[in-house]
Amino acid sequence: MDHLCFRAFCCKGPPSPRTEYDVVCVGLTGSGKSSLLTQLCSENTDSIIPTTGFSIKAVPFQNAILNVKELGGADNIRKYWSRYYQGSQGVVFVLDSASSEDDLETARNELHSALQHPQLCILPFLILANHQDKPAARSLQEIKKYFELEPLARGQRWILQPCSVENMDAVREGFNQFISLLEEIDQEHIPGRI
Repeated sequence: MDHLCFRAFCCKGPPSPRTEYDVVCVGLTGSGKSSLLTQLCSENTDSIIPTTGFSIKAVPFQNAILNVKELGGADNIRKYWSRYYQGSQGVVFVLDSASSEDDLETARNELHSALQHPQLCILPFLILANHQDKPAARSLQEIKKYFELEPLARGQRWILQPCSVENMDAVREGFNQFISLLEEIDQEHIPGRI
């Protein structure tokens, strides 16, 4: 584990001036959750293996630290996702834009479940349409329509961001928008604000 990420998460030290948010990261196996998070932490991506339970990374950004709880995406793990939702302040959902029709359908069902889950339904969502660099990748409009995001997530705060591990600027842009949503909600919950 990279020393910066490890230190930010585990060690005592001077208090960080950056706000910390606890977020949960979900998506099917192979969607690229671990690769994207590892890149964001500037860690080596050579030895990434699928997450079998969950892992936690403190991902540093300029104005915030996201404590990301990444949940494994295999069939036998997805049924336990909801046990890890408590305490989350936001949700990152990673989908493989170039996946098979069957996997896309499964991802759609999982996203719908998350968007409607009582512990998540009022939280901001960052939906990363990953693997946009692959020839079979679906466009953002195709994904928005297929996942029925407009009607389903109406009134919710969500961002759909195209990305790939080859274009980390797009990933960071999505996360920066996501952090802005988290900050907005934080401001709304300060006592005495109207």
